[in-house]
Amino acid sequence: MHPKDLSIENYSYPLPVDRIALHPLENRDHSKLLVYNSKTITEDRFLNLAHHLRKNSVVVFNNTKVIPARIFFPKTTGGIIEIFCLEPFEMDHTLAMQARYVSCWKCMIGGASKWKSGPLTRALFYEGVAINLTARLIQKNADAYVVEFSWDVPSYSFTQILHAAGEIPLPPYIKRKVEADDTSRYQTIYADDEGSVAAPTAGLHFTNELLNTIKEKDISLAFITLHVGAGTFKPVKSNTMAGHSMHAEFMDVTRQAIESILQYIGNITTVGTTTLRVTESLYWMGVKCCSDTNINADNLAIRQWEVYEKPLIDSNIDPKQALTSLLEWMIQNDLQRLVIPTSILIAPGYKFRISNALVTNFHQPGSTLILLVAAITGENWRNIYDYALSNDFRFLSYGDGCLLSIS
Repeated sequence: MHPKDLSIENYSYPLPVDRIALHPLENRDHSKLLVYNSKTITEDRFLNLAHHLRKNSVVVFNNTKVIPARIFFPKTTGGIIEIFCLEPFEMDHTLAMQARYVSCWKCMIGGASKWKSGPLTRALFYEGVAINLTARLIQKNADAYVVEFSWDVPSYSFTQILHAAGEIPLPPYIKRKVEADDTSRYQTIYADDEGSVAAPTAGLHFTNELLNTIKEKDISLAFITLHVGAGTFKPVKSNTMAGHSMHAEFMDVTRQAIESILQYIGNITTVGTTTLRVTESLYWMGVKCCSDTNINADNLAIRQWEVYEKPLIDSNIDPKQALTSLLEWMIQNDLQRLVIPTSILIAPGYKFRISNALVTNFHQPGSTLILLVAAITGENWRNIYDYALSNDFRFLSYGDGCLLSIS
């Protein structure tokens, strides 16, 4: 069956509200860990994760950093307009975050009907300096609004403006106000590259002590970047997956990271669904490079369904060959890093090429992330989730997690 024909109703389960974790545990690595290997389920704690990983392997992380993407503007007539920055408009994340004086973003707007016309303004203070921030509504697209932000102290970057004006955007299912601790706890300890509006939550369980324990077992660490968009929470509303559109997200991967992954083919653990989507996308980009060494970057991007269709689905190219070809393409084009979108949707029927295991949290019913878990475990995804529900595991972003072996 083509994944387009899958019904999302078959990938739902009853999730009691009281099983959704509203706060993280005091100690990140004390979270429970469900281990699924060869159709067997066992239970442990995250602080013992290294015991479940192979020696001479690599663990790949997403080092994206969540930005304070929610900005509230008071109206002169009273009330509040909330602007939620989703992603830069026609500009990459790095340039948009470093922009001085003006930066344009695709946004969601709470109370958009109350924003009739004209700019919104807000007074800020950053490092003791008074700043006037202005938001102008540029256009309305099918999926978002385009908002131009400008400020009157151009020596500050948009990153600094966000830190002065914005608030960390907790997921919609965490139904409480943002608290001071969320600024650090809804962030991985290795977060480095700002741009996400949602945390790669599998990484929230890791501590420096746990990372050191992993390295002491002769396991390497590698880091890629994929800025997580609000599309990660987008519900599937169509009867079949054919009617669901996966939001493209930009991956940013260095040659060094690809070389590390290449070195450990057959022994790769990915932390988080975002990381897995990147590593699998790298394979398919390499396949394209094998077929056309002069391919341009636009055609290298991975679209939602193309890995299930000809000519890619017929590919029997070895992962080492694919990644080697991708590296050669980068060298040929004098690129130290690959910044390119992927819309890959991983669903039952998908054959994994790069990742051998996945560390992930427990996901929302009827989501594309459940489809990804089912692609790894088949119908056993239900047994895994039933076990977690029956054994007091905590669910979603601030909840517990699992280690899933990919056969």
